[in-house]
Amino acid sequence: MIHFEDVSKVYENDGKELRAVDHVDLRIEKGEIFGVIGFSGAGKSTLIRLVNLIEAPSDGKVLVDGRNLAALPKPELRKVRRKIGMIFQHFNLLESKTVYQNVAFPLSLAKVPKKEIEARVTEILEFVGLEDKAKQYPDQLSGGQKQRVGIARALTTSPEILLCDEATSALDPQTTKSILDLLKRVRDQYNITILMITHEMQVIKEVCDKVAVMENGKVIEQGTIFDVFSNPEHPTTKNFVRTVMQDDIPASILKQVEGRAGGRHVYRVTFLRETAGEPILSKTAKNFDVDVNVLYGQITELQGVPFGNLIVELQGEDAEILRAIHFIQSSVAVKEVVADAG
Repeated sequence: MIHFEDVSKVYENDGKELRAVDHVDLRIEKGEIFGVIGFSGAGKSTLIRLVNLIEAPSDGKVLVDGRNLAALPKPELRKVRRKIGMIFQHFNLLESKTVYQNVAFPLSLAKVPKKEIEARVTEILEFVGLEDKAKQYPDQLSGGQKQRVGIARALTTSPEILLCDEATSALDPQTTKSILDLLKRVRDQYNITILMITHEMQVIKEVCDKVAVMENGKVIEQGTIFDVFSNPEHPTTKNFVRTVMQDDIPASILKQVEGRAGGRHVYRVTFLRETAGEPILSKTAKNFDVDVNVLYGQITELQGVPFGNLIVELQGEDAEILRAIHFIQSSVAVKEVVADAG
């Protein structure tokens, strides 16, 4: 659906070059919710503006349905752009117009007949849960309601692609979740491909199928949500994942462990898929002469798949601990965090 082929975007300022997007290769398939995450200045906002040619690439190609947008004649480009909706961080609503008029605005510009506009706007307002707000003005709405108006407006032209530019960063956590649930319904009911940029890893975890991590204009890591969250490789990706998947041992607990006498080892145990429900640590304690102490961790879901990340301490003789670790490794991934024979 959307394909970035070795795409770069370079700006010039006082004779100096700023490479906002640097040789990016990405493929977003039809019907996916694809997230792009990065810190401020990573290049993600520039990247999303290349999709509808608000910004033209300096090098490479941006293909939408196999068509190079930069090579299209203006009439053809306008047709393609009508199939690309956009949702903004600060809503970009017309304050002097009602909710109904805001949602109808793209259709009015396209000179769609009044009866068709009325039918479409009524349908979309009902879909986003704002049918009772049609006559109200933006300043009478909450932030979440304003964003629902923005989503409704983007949907009126029956887009095939929806671009979300930090669409939830101005919202509180509860409202953010409701908007993300709405975006999932948009994808599922209308089969719309969604490309969203954000600096919040929780947003990526909640709604996306795949993610790309950007830094200094480059994509430094990409993959499915499950793969990236369960096994992040780049340090920046690991930092993002830690914001929603806490796996560092609290200093107070680590101090207690380090102060104990006798043989002990601390490990990170990763449970994937069906193993998340298996009593592996309980079996270890029963079958081997070791004490198993869970220090820290959590069990969560990634794309509906159970994922567990636990920090455990094994106490006992080194040889017996080694046997226990081999047993655990037969079912799940194990990585040593701290080793101290005392």
